[in-house]
Parts: sequence; structure tokens; C-alpha cells
Amino acid sequence: MSRTLHILSVFCAWALGFVWLFPLIYAIWAAIHPPEYATHFSLFAPLTMENFKAAWNEAPFMRYMLNTVIITTIILAGQLVLCTLAAYALARMEFIGRGLIFALVLMQLMVVPEILIVENYQTLAGLNLVDTHWGVALPYLASAFGIFLLRQTFKTVPQDLENAAKIEGCSVLAIIWKVYVPLAKPTYLAFSLVSVSYHWNNFLWPLVITNTEKSRPLTVGMSIFGAPESGVDWSIISAGTLISVGPLLVLFILFQRQFVQSFMQAGIK
Repeated sequence: MSRTLHILSVFCAWALGFVWLFPLIYAIWAAIHPPEYATHFSLFAPLTMENFKAAWNEAPFMRYMLNTVIITTIILAGQLVLCTLAAYALARMEFIGRGLIFALVLMQLMVVPEILIVENYQTLAGLNLVDTHWGVALPYLASAFGIFLLRQTFKTVPQDLENAAKIEGCSVLAIIWKVYVPLAKPTYLAFSLVSVSYHWNNFLWPLVITNTEKSRPLTVGMSIFGAPESGVDWSIISAGTLISVGPLLVLFILFQRQFVQSFMQAGIK
């Protein structure tokens, strides 16, 4: 009975994996074959790289990719700094209302970001940050999830290590940098992966706040590139999609083991 359940679970896992990978498999097939073979599967279909060339020439992918890298870097850097300081304060500092503030942080996890789009747009318009990298990044510089994750990790750090650092004359910032940050590296890596993946693929807010190519990220650029009025060619659209997701896919393949280990260690803590 146990062997049957094991075989069934393995089969279900492979089936779910195939279903999850099927869109990517189709995109690869359509991108490396002529348009007439996009929906015609044949083992003898000719291979071509012209779809990637056409997609690259039809849209400023390099500019879109640069914008995406700048935006995700600004967001991640701001989140790591702000979440670290907030998490340390909530984990180690004693002050009135600490529990209430932490409860408000947890409540923020239940707020859908799309609810705040109008208010955020009005605020950033007043700051003249519409259609800028900072305009896309600013609403995400603080992360309730990051604060919660790092707070839980910091609370596992022995108090004796902090006391020893204080005896050595370290300031609060030095204690955070030399004691807490090194011990929380798996958590930082796990959170960074989640943050970069989310904001690399974020669509609705960049669509609202950007107007031109100078700040438009890949997701918005791809929506314009694949719009019906631009002409629907699934082979070229698939090639553009692979160009967009390629950097994240390559990073995941190269650092897959480190990714899994970081998530496991963060989960254990």
C-alpha cells in the first residue's frame, strides 16, 4: 500500500511539474521555429533564431531590461535596509507600543497593494515622480513580509552575542551589521529571491505610473509588444517572452542549490 502511494505521489508530482512547465515548453518551441510551426508540432520542423532577432529589433528590450534592473535594485536595497532596522527594533528593543506596531505590520500583509494605487499615484504626482524609476520603486521600499521574516530570525540570535558586542564597544548599527546580518544570511537570500522575482514580474503599478520607455519595465514593455494592434505573431511574442524571463531563469538554473538551501534554512529558523 505504501509503495502504491509513493508511486502515485511521484506520478502526481511529475504531472503537476509538466503542467507548470508546459507554457515555458511551448514558448521555447514557438520561439525557435518558423511562425507556421507555432501550433504545428513536428519533429522535422526547421529551427531558426530569426524570431529572437525580430523581437529584439521590434522593441527596445535592452532599455526595458535596464529599467527593470534599476527598479528591482532600488527596491531590494531599500527593503533590506529598512526591514533590517525595523526588524531589529521589533525583535530586541523595548519600547511602548511595540506589540501594537508589530500587529499593524502583520495587518499590512492582508492589504492588497492594488487598493492603494490611486492614493500612491496622487502622492507621487505631487512629488513629480511620475514616469521615473523612483516613482515605480517608492511604494515598495518597506516590506511587511521582510520585517516579519527578519524579526523572527533576529529573535533566534542568542542575546549573549549582542551583549558581548556591547562590551566590545559596538554601536547599535555595528551590532546589527556584525552580529545579526551575518547570522541571517539565508533569510536575506530567501527574501531577496522573493522580492526580485515579484518586482521583476510586477505589472499593474508600473503600467499606471510609467508613460514612456525611459522608465518602463519589461512587463509593461511586453504587454505593448504583444498587443493585438501591434500584430499577433506567436513565434515573435514567445521569443520576446523568453528574452524577458531569460535572466531570472538563468540565475535560477545556476544557483538552484543555493536557492533551495536558503529557503530551507530560513524556513527552519
